[in-house]
Amino acid sequence: MAFYFNDVSHTFNEYLLVPGYSSSECIPANVSLKTPLVKFKKGEQPAISLNIPLVSAIMQSVSGERLAVALAREGGVSFIYGSQSIEDEAAMVARAKNFKAGFVVSDSNLREDATMADVVALKEATGHDTMAVTDDGTANGVLLGVVTGRDYRVSRMDPATKVKDFMTPFSKLVYAKEGTSLKECNDIIWDNKLNSLPVIDEDNRLKYFVFRKDYSAHKDNPCELLDDEKRYVVGAGINTRDYAERVPALVDAGADVLCIDSSEGFSEWQKLTIDWIRAKYGDSVKVGAGNVVDKEGFRFLAEAGADFVKVGIGGGSICITRETKGIGRGQATALIDVCEARDEYFKETGIYVPVCSDGGIVHDHHMTLALAMGADFIMLGRYFARFDESPTNKISIGGTYYKEYWGEGSNRARNWQRYDLGGDKKLSFEEGVDSYVPYAGTLEDNVGISLAKVKSTMCNCGALTIPELQQKAKLTLVSATSIVEGGAHDVIQKDAATASKK
Repeated sequence: MAFYFNDVSHTFNEYLLVPGYSSSECIPANVSLKTPLVKFKKGEQPAISLNIPLVSAIMQSVSGERLAVALAREGGVSFIYGSQSIEDEAAMVARAKNFKAGFVVSDSNLREDATMADVVALKEATGHDTMAVTDDGTANGVLLGVVTGRDYRVSRMDPATKVKDFMTPFSKLVYAKEGTSLKECNDIIWDNKLNSLPVIDEDNRLKYFVFRKDYSAHKDNPCELLDDEKRYVVGAGINTRDYAERVPALVDAGADVLCIDSSEGFSEWQKLTIDWIRAKYGDSVKVGAGNVVDKEGFRFLAEAGADFVKVGIGGGSICITRETKGIGRGQATALIDVCEARDEYFKETGIYVPVCSDGGIVHDHHMTLALAMGADFIMLGRYFARFDESPTNKISIGGTYYKEYWGEGSNRARNWQRYDLGGDKKLSFEEGVDSYVPYAGTLEDNVGISLAKVKSTMCNCGALTIPELQQKAKLTLVSATSIVEGGAHDVIQKDAATASKK
């Protein structure tokens, strides 16, 4: 007969944290949210760690290149969606990786016989003011000059004017030779009051630019997540069908970490995908897997070689998998179960495989609950879809602004690979909906507020790090009446009273 779990399947909203002793050191300013993104051996450090425990969902309506940059700037990672062509996804990754770096390969290049009209068109295409003028119009041609917004005025110049007639020529440029350190380049920028500094090789071929604003941006964003070359850390989604073509393209584009995007990960398809990656790249390519909801699923993916394991089926706000297929598990119960399996696996093998809680986050305090229950980091869809940086349209409905938000299993996304069971290349039925979410402004402002709440709650529990929270946290189940008690009740709120008078 079928196996029956004895425990009830619970969600985050059915739990509260009980305060613990807080020392005078337990203030939000002292809290560290650093957490491992990929597996590591006992006594070693993970190859990639997050500075905040947030990653964005592998969804068309969430994770584009703008959000990847914005989230990495705050210390998290975005997994650019894989339900697009291999070429388009790789291009998104490349653009996000090259958006900011200590040494930036120029993406805005011209020949000296180009016109001011070409300059204007290039600026519109790339959004960048600084343009290299090279002998062949490429990023690595012989540097002849530089064009910036200070070199021309659209309203006063003929669009047919040649670039060579208004560019700053090489003879007047301050530049650095290849091999000059980033610190030295920044010193040159400050000493000469420059906005940018070209770096050339011995043959005067352009190699990079170093920008003043990058230095300032780093100072303003101390938690930003960078790779060894000072580029933003970027993730990307893959599937279990075209990995042999998609993975190499994403690796070449610079993706730092991959994740298999699937509604259910306890399957041989995921093992075959990981096996192929390990055979071709060894452990150099990091890849997460999932989703699972119990100990068996975690153990399977950990032994298959996953670098992290995602937990959650049917808990997302736009996911109707439980409704359509009757499969899944309450997110809190699933997370607690899987995190116990992770700890058991670590004790047995000395290998720590991080757990990602994916779905079920409705309120900011659910983030802290997920971390306390054992999650190393949290994957969010609806939360990030609300922001300016998500790739969807902002629309006005009844005078209120919303952002579009749709599931990968919806008719709009038609991401059949995510729900692939080895059949026809199509969706037989929908497992996601097409919807709207209230517009919330910028990612930076909202993430700051959410994490301030997380840090405050951690201090209430006497914890200054995520592992310490997981060790010290005390959790209690709450009744339906207790949930009502936890909100405003038995009062007339001012906004409602004011509205009734009108």
